[in-house]
Amino acid sequence: MNITKRKAIILIAAAAFTAGVIATAQKSGSQQTPLSPTVLAVSPNAKSLFIACATGKQVIELDLLSRKVVRKVAVPGEASGLAVSADGQRLYVTCAAPSSVVAIVDVAGTKVINTIPAGHTATSPVLSPNGQFLYVCNRFNNDVGVIDLRTRKQLRRIQVEREPIAADVTPDGKLLLVANHLQNGRSDPETENVAAAVSIIDPHASKVVKTLRLPNGSGELQGIRISPDGKYAVVAHVLARHQAPTTQLDRGWMNTNAVSIIDISNLSLAGTVLLDGPFNGAASPWGVAWSRDGKQFAVTHAGSHEVSITQFPALLEKLASVSGTAAGQNVQDDLTFLTGLRQTVRLSNKDRGPRDVAIVGNKIYTANYFSDSLSVVDMKVPGRLPDSVPVGPLQKPSLARQGEFYFNDAGICFQRWQSCASCHPDDGRTDALNWDLLNDGIGNPKNSRSLLLAHQTPPTMSLGIRDTAEIAVRSGIRYILFTEQPPEVALALDAYLKSLKPVPSPHLVNGKLSEAALRGRKVFDDPEVGCSSCHAGHLFTDLKMYDVGTAKKGSEEMDTPTLIEVWRTAPYLHDGSAATMQDVLKCQNKKDKHGKTSHLTPKQIEDLAEYVLSL
Repeated sequence: MNITKRKAIILIAAAAFTAGVIATAQKSGSQQTPLSPTVLAVSPNAKSLFIACATGKQVIELDLLSRKVVRKVAVPGEASGLAVSADGQRLYVTCAAPSSVVAIVDVAGTKVINTIPAGHTATSPVLSPNGQFLYVCNRFNNDVGVIDLRTRKQLRRIQVEREPIAADVTPDGKLLLVANHLQNGRSDPETENVAAAVSIIDPHASKVVKTLRLPNGSGELQGIRISPDGKYAVVAHVLARHQAPTTQLDRGWMNTNAVSIIDISNLSLAGTVLLDGPFNGAASPWGVAWSRDGKQFAVTHAGSHEVSITQFPALLEKLASVSGTAAGQNVQDDLTFLTGLRQTVRLSNKDRGPRDVAIVGNKIYTANYFSDSLSVVDMKVPGRLPDSVPVGPLQKPSLARQGEFYFNDAGICFQRWQSCASCHPDDGRTDALNWDLLNDGIGNPKNSRSLLLAHQTPPTMSLGIRDTAEIAVRSGIRYILFTEQPPEVALALDAYLKSLKPVPSPHLVNGKLSEAALRGRKVFDDPEVGCSSCHAGHLFTDLKMYDVGTAKKGSEEMDTPTLIEVWRTAPYLHDGSAATMQDVLKCQNKKDKHGKTSHLTPKQIEDLAEYVLSL
């Protein structure tokens, strides 16, 4: 049997198994809103686990001894993060929305007693060690809010790089480390290091003291946690091999999955190591947790449905042994570096999509987004299958929910290296990287496009290679995930992508265009400028192809993309050569082929960009 056929059979069997799990859920009950457990926090006495449920818009308290739900508290929005006060009496729950709030929950009273305004898509609340301040990542404002809990007022906001998504504070309260989800800049081949960064903040001075750039290809940062002794931090992320043509997946050719270790004593990168094995990926690293003694850290893998446990002192010793050597330069490419130092545990077949993770004693707990359950791993019993603890009733998933699962499932990918979400994270958006896909030959890297509205705005791909998004979905399974899947997988993916809704822009003021954006709309609609002639109608595209002068050599027609949610998809143009919208209108449009903008004043360019970024 040839290897291609063997791969197909293996993955079809895996898909059939996954479909069986979904079908089992479909047999029970009527379709309801899933809970989607996302974030975990341990009570100070280590007797309870608090679970933030995103789509369920509630926080659940689980008694760890009985493994029974003892409390449920509804919160006023999507529960995206939570922190527990030192006395265990208060929860601080970020409720993500364009105008987010932090809900203050009285645990004993099982109710929300107050709310505090926060920014756009607030997440990852972190309490200062003295309990006076709450730090909140305002993801799409690209800043961190500082809230005084005595007055329940926001004192200030500290600007960081791009999409702060997770944070942690040192035990002495002197430094706040913030993981920025995506890279912030150009992604064209002329850019040497295309990578996301960790912002290191002095909260007392309210400023970023260092921006620590991770290795080239690092992105989709998720969990970040500081060791109990405050000496190190671990951040989980994807490490993309985006400069190679996408000809294969073997041995992490496209996407690998990693953690970076930060030495807090000198604010430097101690090393980046891969969590994958030589022949199996550990897709979508998400949550991070430390054992109480700091000797181990655990990472969930949301795409491959696993949790990995790494021996930290041995990892440090091995990193030190290769420091400054030729081998040390290649650690981040070595799929065997953690051999003997890392244990990987597959979750039970009931549990899918582990996100956050917590360690209590010798037990590891994972919040399983797609199965409304927790997994419990006993670190003292190697090889034992993790227990599954339901936190809500088994529900019938909608077709779109099934598609969301498949979109995030590396089980439909050869060797589980990646999922659709590895290049299109956060509900089908973009990883902000260029990829050399094979649909137009080798040597033509293009910037990843958001899949929002892809089914409504054919053709797809920058060059319009696929006539419809339906064709693109099926081609992606075959040529990006390198498998064949049953037809129902693609149908579910279609349903999921069609269900995606635009997120209101952070450039709006109280949900409306600012004065600058209103001025910019007039420029946009000016026939002499010509923006609205191609970006027409309610989808802001005429669905046609044009040569807009962005090809490096000769002429090449590009698909006219929708401008809806363009504020979220930098860098711009097919090659990612424009870091900002101003760059698109000014630096990358000198021939006036992408709208006639050369005659506009700097103020008009600024206003026009503000309008486009408000869509």
